[in-house]
Amino acid sequence: MANSIIEDLDPSTLWTRFYEISQIPRPSKGEEQIRAYLRNFAAVRNLKMKEDKVGNIVIYLEPTKGFEKAPTAVLQSHVDMVCEKNKEKVHDFNSDPIKLVRDGEWIKADGTTLGADNGIGVAAALAIASDYTIDHGPIELLFTVDEETGLTGANNLQNGYIKGKYLLNLDTEEDGAFYVGCSGGLDTAGSFKIDWTDSNKNYIPVLLTVSGLKGGHSGINIVDKRANAIKLLAYLLNELLKFDYQVGYISGGSKRNAIPREAEALIFINPDDQAKIRENINEFSLAAVLEFKGVDDSVKIAIENKDENIVGRAYSKEFFIKVLNTLLAIPHGTIAMSVDIPGLVETSTNLATITTEENFLIIGTSQRSSIESAKKNIAASVKSVFDLAGAAVKNSDGYPGWQPNLDSDLLKISRRAFIETFDKEPEMKAVHAGLECGILGDKFPGIEMVSFGPTIEGAHSPDEKVNIPAVERFYDLLKAILVDIANINNEKSR
Repeated sequence: MANSIIEDLDPSTLWTRFYEISQIPRPSKGEEQIRAYLRNFAAVRNLKMKEDKVGNIVIYLEPTKGFEKAPTAVLQSHVDMVCEKNKEKVHDFNSDPIKLVRDGEWIKADGTTLGADNGIGVAAALAIASDYTIDHGPIELLFTVDEETGLTGANNLQNGYIKGKYLLNLDTEEDGAFYVGCSGGLDTAGSFKIDWTDSNKNYIPVLLTVSGLKGGHSGINIVDKRANAIKLLAYLLNELLKFDYQVGYISGGSKRNAIPREAEALIFINPDDQAKIRENINEFSLAAVLEFKGVDDSVKIAIENKDENIVGRAYSKEFFIKVLNTLLAIPHGTIAMSVDIPGLVETSTNLATITTEENFLIIGTSQRSSIESAKKNIAASVKSVFDLAGAAVKNSDGYPGWQPNLDSDLLKISRRAFIETFDKEPEMKAVHAGLECGILGDKFPGIEMVSFGPTIEGAHSPDEKVNIPAVERFYDLLKAILVDIANINNEKSR
């Protein structure tokens, strides 16, 4: 019996499946229980299925009689969810069910992530499996694992695992929009062996900090021209070169896919220069506030005296200048905008982190583009800066992008179904971030893809919620698209 929170919601079958899914723990890399649920779902309905070695599952739906010649459609979603909770909430994501809460026109969870990303997509695919109100051709329900922490399932799909010509990805979060492209990405890191020297015993240590920045997703928010804390710190250190100082360390950023919000450097300065250095920092701070007014209004640049008894190592002057020039030279931000989709970033690069591991200073960056050659080219530009500085360079394997094709047959079918269902035009969008579609398009050349879903807000946080009316529209649209695909090679019509 479904929970009373969702018992009067439409479509009832979709919400029932979603409730069942919400009772099953399914953290990334811990999807055993949800996979068992899918195996049982197929078994009790006598549906053919297969499962690969990493846990991806395909369930096959036979075509409605008379629609055997229709192209095969793939409904794709991922079964794992991001597991976050409020600090005071007691919840074990490896064993406890998600408690659903109804708040007006929204379904959310009680102090945890809801898992509508991508549980609603999974539920919609399973609802189609028992929806006998529509005519459809052959359908493959593809459920991938570990999307949230590495795209592991999609990356490990084998050639021929799916046969469909058209793929409907059910993993975007904006009602009324079709997503038709995403960026691919890779990471480029430069590693420098630190050349140490003794710090000047007559100098005093001070800490320079850059903080208060918005940061944000290195793909989605890169177009906003937000301040980069590492870049700002590098500009400040460059401004202070008129003074003689030594650097004890530089650090900043936390994640490869985030614009760095904070950065700091411990420096040793001549006490006689302290007043002038503080004056220069104040002037630099004022200039930064003006530069990022309306974009990053809380920029804070500070200098703080540290314990004067701090003595020890500092970067050699030659090493510091080499690192500083590297930080100044590395590109950061939007490189190119899309020609096809106004306002969409096509290519970008992010100066993400600077860390110290033992005796090595490591600068981490990430590159994104919806065009594979452009992604490789900007990564080559970043690598060249590291090469010129003598750093050891390491690139990640990365993942491919999904270049928008506004002329695809599937998009035309989906657009027509949208107009017929809602009597208005859909929005056409792409996202400057990774989706499984990029990997799937690379693995299955020629497959046509569209991504869509209902409105979900606050994904990946305990504030996550899904809009109830949007879920019904989402399911109506999904059915309409499947009917139109079925009718491609048939005289029958809706």
